[in-house]
Amino acid sequence: MNGILNAIHQRRAVKLFEPVEISEDTREQILDAARHAPSSFNAQPYRFYWIETAEKKTAVTKLCLGQAPAETASALVVAVADIGSLAQTSQSQLEWMRSRSEFSAAKIRDYERTAKIGRILFMPGPCGIFGAMKRVLFWLLNLWKVSGMPPTSRQDLFKWATKSTSLACANLLIAAQALGIHTCPMEGFDGRRLLKYLGLSAHCHEIVVVIAMGKKSRTWVEPPQWRRPLDATVSIL
Repeated sequence: MNGILNAIHQRRAVKLFEPVEISEDTREQILDAARHAPSSFNAQPYRFYWIETAEKKTAVTKLCLGQAPAETASALVVAVADIGSLAQTSQSQLEWMRSRSEFSAAKIRDYERTAKIGRILFMPGPCGIFGAMKRVLFWLLNLWKVSGMPPTSRQDLFKWATKSTSLACANLLIAAQALGIHTCPMEGFDGRRLLKYLGLSAHCHEIVVVIAMGKKSRTWVEPPQWRRPLDATVSIL
């Protein structure tokens, strides 16, 4: 446990990296940690693109505005919110459950029902018509009882998917630090062109962050770290 806490406290946004190779085993461990993050309905609405070949890294660095972390990193990870994979993910989980003896027929039926409800709640419909209907329905429901509001638009869906993607990125950053790999999350990039470069559609995909990864340069001087004190950040009720 102390090792995990140390990784959290020691992780910094490194701005300059040494030209070293990240092994395949380390890469797999980092990405495996990312996919074990929690997500609503276990929908896992994200994709990760690990960019390490020189040609592709140069192209992606240019789309990251030529930032020094991107230019000197051993690899770049593009984290993408993916709202087009929801049906396939729930179908894959259903097939997995059917292949295992731990799940009774009743539990499988429960999951099928939950997945169907999730698809309905998350479906904006053509021209957002279902979303408009859901807004009215849940507004009326809220007059009667305490109730949440599901995503009612494509923008809401991306906001929902970005939350899960961010949780997965947090796992990735901490795992990398624990394995001796330094990182720098970057929000400066040309999202439209980067989506096109990766062959993705803005209809279903949105880039959340690009993470530069590698070994920090010996010439990089780590500045002192400041964080707000707990009493300025946390309220105990």
